[in-house]
Amino acid sequence: MNDKVLLVDDDVDLIEQYTPVLEQAGYQVKGAYDSKEGLEAFEAFKPDVVFVDLAMEQFDSGFVLCQKLKKTQKGADTPVIIMTSAGHETGIRFSTDTAEEKKWIRADDYLEKPVAPRDLVQYLNEKIFK
Repeated sequence: MNDKVLLVDDDVDLIEQYTPVLEQAGYQVKGAYDSKEGLEAFEAFKPDVVFVDLAMEQFDSGFVLCQKLKKTQKGADTPVIIMTSAGHETGIRFSTDTAEEKKWIRADDYLEKPVAPRDLVQYLNEKIFK
């Protein structure tokens, strides 16, 4: 298995926690620590799936990055997953359950943090690379 996973999150510890577990599961992993670096890594690494934190250098950095990724030819076909704890912190409910919500959020799915590394592997195996 050589599927590529791009993790975009300003939480260095989170990327360092996920990377070895995903690599052990057979994925190639690249980490990026802000939206600019995430966009550059997306173009260079050409991932098969991208996990994007919602709030990085700005509260909406993840939304902006999702918009930019989905406007690219590769991004239109690449699953982009928002992973954030903003729902717990703000009370705002994010969802990608409907086509309208996916269009608004410009992501293919939404995961509420915290997500245990083994649960992320299970998510990839069962929902993305089934």
